[in-house]
Amino acid sequence: MADSQRNEPRRRRTRYRRLRYAYGPYDGGPDPLAPPFDIRQAMDEIGRDVMEGSSPQQALRELLRRGMRNQDRQTRGLDDLTRQVWQRRRDLQRDNRLDGTLEEVRELLARALEAEREALGNEDSDDARFREMQLEALPNDTGGAVRELDSYDWRSSDAREAYQEIRDLLGREMLDQRFQGMKEAMQNATPEDVERVREMLDDLNNLLSQHAQGRDTTEQFREFMAKHGEFFPENPQDTEELIDLLAARAAAAQRMLNSMSAEQRAELAQLAQQAFGDPRLAQSLSQLDAQLQGLRPGEDWQGGGRFRGENPMGMGEATRAMEELGQLDALAEQLAQSYPGARLEDVDLDALGELLGEESRVDAKTLAELERELQRQGLFERAADGSLQLSPKALRRLGESALRDVVDRIGARRGERDTRRSGAAGEATGATRAWAFGDTEAWSVPRTLLNAELRRAGGDPRRLDVSDVEVVETEQRTRAAVALLVDTSWSMVAEGRWVPMKRTALALHQLISTRFRGDDLALITFGRHAQTVELGELVGLEGAYAQGTNLHHALLLAQRHLRRHPDAMPVVLVVTDGEPTAHLEPDGEAYFDYPPSPYTVRATVAEVDRLTGMNAMFTFFVLGDDPRLAAFMDDVARRCGGRVVTPTLDGLGAEVVADYLRTRR
Repeated sequence: MADSQRNEPRRRRTRYRRLRYAYGPYDGGPDPLAPPFDIRQAMDEIGRDVMEGSSPQQALRELLRRGMRNQDRQTRGLDDLTRQVWQRRRDLQRDNRLDGTLEEVRELLARALEAEREALGNEDSDDARFREMQLEALPNDTGGAVRELDSYDWRSSDAREAYQEIRDLLGREMLDQRFQGMKEAMQNATPEDVERVREMLDDLNNLLSQHAQGRDTTEQFREFMAKHGEFFPENPQDTEELIDLLAARAAAAQRMLNSMSAEQRAELAQLAQQAFGDPRLAQSLSQLDAQLQGLRPGEDWQGGGRFRGENPMGMGEATRAMEELGQLDALAEQLAQSYPGARLEDVDLDALGELLGEESRVDAKTLAELERELQRQGLFERAADGSLQLSPKALRRLGESALRDVVDRIGARRGERDTRRSGAAGEATGATRAWAFGDTEAWSVPRTLLNAELRRAGGDPRRLDVSDVEVVETEQRTRAAVALLVDTSWSMVAEGRWVPMKRTALALHQLISTRFRGDDLALITFGRHAQTVELGELVGLEGAYAQGTNLHHALLLAQRHLRRHPDAMPVVLVVTDGEPTAHLEPDGEAYFDYPPSPYTVRATVAEVDRLTGMNAMFTFFVLGDDPRLAAFMDDVARRCGGRVVTPTLDGLGAEVVADYLRTRR
């Protein structure tokens, strides 16, 4: 017993040792917990389209049409899904034809006639010869022949069986057009089964007639379903739902008939009277179709389609094919998103998955979630005129992306690396102060925790509150007033410099608004005229053909901005690809001339001199390889003590940001 007790702890320890787990990164494919889309990537693509001149609404539509890649999976866009819809539609019409029932009836009729002629040939009687003459005199069309044989007394049991099979086939196909699963259910129908179907149709027509007259059919519908519910596996909940179900199929059946030739329609009309050997079935179905068309005139009762394949379809199968074509057409309209107020939530995901596969359903669902998430996160807002615009939050996202690309390019060029540490506003003074919104200084952890403990000692149960936070004070840095002057003349658009210019402005704006909050940036565009714009205006600015590069007007606006900040270090950054060819006259009109007029050159240089007198630091970013522009900028830079930089388009943002940082240092 003692040995057993001594061994017990050892056994327990052994058991515990077995319960060890190893944790590591998931390596079974794409991260199952990752979001189905990347909002940052989506905003980058939308932002690029907006900067190229699309409206935010157009850019969003284009992203959804194009789709996007996330991790290792490509989410197909609306264009690809629509293409798949039309391909499915083409395949359906290319591979099939609608006369399968007629073809099967012809084969059964030929089999019946052959068996009957063989039986008559073995008889040596006048009656047999008379019957042979009857068979020879049958109409050439299948419908007429089947009708004529309705009262014929068959000598051959095989022929009689084949003819009865024609009647049963017609009945099953006609019911299969309107009621799901009826073809299989009536495979070996007895006269009692046929009578039950006819009774159901009579009750159904009576129910719809009462409903069409505006009477309350709630109780009648309940009784109908209790009696005939087996014919409706979809389990409709009320009369309206039942009508919707039946009308969609009846309309598809009518479209199938519309797609057939006049001769084929006439044959089917005659054959319908022979369904189950009881013309009342065709009459009841005809009455049902008429009532449904009156109750649901909005269904497509007039359409059709051209089927040219080799695979024959029966009436029920062909009706389902027409129903599928209708669903595909509806999906194509939903995916096109061309109607007012269209949203991806309108797309019938269940129908999409059923017709095109689960992968297509997942793609459409992902796109709908992306659209909804972009709206939910407030990345778009409505302007006063009702148009959709990028929100400040979206512009910050685009700025972060542009700045990240610029920092990567600067690091690759200089061997530097991006850092996640917040840059302090200066050297720490040793003092602390309460945190205020917008502060980026480091927290003083001791003071923050002390404040929290003192507050809790006073009875406040919260562990930490924003009022507890204190930050380390730093000595004040020199402020800068920055004017970024960007050329928006037509040559910037024509030479592919439009988007790099906008991304440069985004990156610089993001850097100043997050790392140098004390600096003040003015964005000034200049073409025939110049104007100070907000970041959102610049991002959404469309290129327009207008002659003139009015650097003179832009320098006037830069001077106004710098004078509003007399205590700040003045910085002027100019991005241009052409000589100044316009200047502002005293009356406010722009004077244009090319080659540049001496008046324009003198007016522009005079403004450079005035800004130089304000100790402004100039940097000119010259795009392109125009020797006249290079010579002019070199002369101006020597005159004002500035710098001339000739970046590539890809390196423009990195050069502007790096120059700003160099100036700040």
